[in-house]
Amino acid sequence: MIRIVISVFLLLAFGHLLPAQSRDEWSSIFSRINGEVSSSSMAYKNLQNATSAIGHRLTGSAEGAKAEEYAFQLLTSYGFTVNYAPFEAESWSRGTLSVTINRRKYKAVALAHSPVKADVSGNIADMGNGLDEDYQNSPGKANGKIVLVSLGILPGSPKGLRNLHRSEKTALAVRHGAKAIIFLNSAPGDILLTGTASVTGKLITIPAVCIGNSDGMQLKVALRSKQKNSARITMTNFSGTIRARNVIATLPGKSKPHEKIIIGGHLDSWDLATGAIDNGIGAFSVIDIARTFKALNLQPERTVVFVLFMGEEEGLLGSKAYIEQALKEGTINEIKYMLNLDMSNNPKGFTATTDADQALFKAIGRLARDNDSSFTNSFHPGLGLHSDHQPFMLQGIPTGGVAGALSREALNCYHADCDVFELVNEEELKNTVRFAAMLLYGLADAPQLEAARLSDEALKAALLQSNLKEALKISGDWRWDD
Repeated sequence: MIRIVISVFLLLAFGHLLPAQSRDEWSSIFSRINGEVSSSSMAYKNLQNATSAIGHRLTGSAEGAKAEEYAFQLLTSYGFTVNYAPFEAESWSRGTLSVTINRRKYKAVALAHSPVKADVSGNIADMGNGLDEDYQNSPGKANGKIVLVSLGILPGSPKGLRNLHRSEKTALAVRHGAKAIIFLNSAPGDILLTGTASVTGKLITIPAVCIGNSDGMQLKVALRSKQKNSARITMTNFSGTIRARNVIATLPGKSKPHEKIIIGGHLDSWDLATGAIDNGIGAFSVIDIARTFKALNLQPERTVVFVLFMGEEEGLLGSKAYIEQALKEGTINEIKYMLNLDMSNNPKGFTATTDADQALFKAIGRLARDNDSSFTNSFHPGLGLHSDHQPFMLQGIPTGGVAGALSREALNCYHADCDVFELVNEEELKNTVRFAAMLLYGLADAPQLEAARLSDEALKAALLQSNLKEALKISGDWRWDD
């Protein structure tokens, strides 16, 4: 009985939301999207070509510039007028690194925005998960020490702990007087993780490195033995101002050209591998969704903007530049939704930062499920950080995306030297393209969107409810006085 009531409600809501567009019309369009992607998707082949011919896509590097050009040419070949949106940012790239602990050299990798030059020696303090409570429980323990911190939440930790991003953990270490930070990776074995250790995208004041899980757990045991432990970290890196380019293709809306639905994914990657998962699968899904819209001659009521962001890995640089330009031009209120595809894979449902349009999302999902019953049509509202949706969200703009999953093998290779094309599943990539394309079309074509840009006070309340104040205060993005 409950299921019947819910189904009736959604059908009524669908009819209410689409008075001028019959269900059969959307059903037909979604069926065409499904057929086009299933038979003709180029996402897998294009990503394979990019990883083979270009390699990594580090922002500011020659390879990064080649990736920008590759995306530009692909979108142009599909019939779009494509623009570069250049921006300047502080670039970082690794140089040399040596990590010695108790006279043994450790396999390690530097985290981005570590100092240009450093030579630090000292005793090691195990700070557990590296959360604020770890420092509060051991006042002064980190001061003047090289701290050892877990990237994830350690096994056996109290239940309910909320983890912090590595950049936020680094900021806490600096705040408590640490002279360097050693992260132990959560992935098993000797897999090393890179990524930014800076909350601002600027250089940090202490070296930040990552060692493998096996080495890290053995080191924790040694530290508990009360034997004296010391470490030396020497490194050189490069930092300087570079120019990078977001790649933008626009499909004007039929009747509401000044209302925009943005779909984006970051094109850049770290330099340890080819970034096939992070974020090749997201970026090349965006490109293939654009191809699909052109191939089917789709033109929804609102304008659709396809964006390949650069600089996400080094501090959301491209998406921040996009927002800054929209604020400067006074077009920020034109953005009705931002859909972000970051490591999105094999979706079974949708996500959004607001539940205001839940009925619409569910209605779109029901039609998607008509094409493939494996799509369970879940809907997950909630706010989160650390991807290109964040600058939009912090302006009160509704954001969303698709909800799926990656294999454990792929997740273990996050930001690591094993993030290679062989991890990509072609059918799961097609699923991302077809279901995200349906969501994009539905949002862009619906006669009415209930979600609106939040006021500063409403945004503050939503961020507090999502327990994001601490992380935003650490990063300097909490703009309220309390």
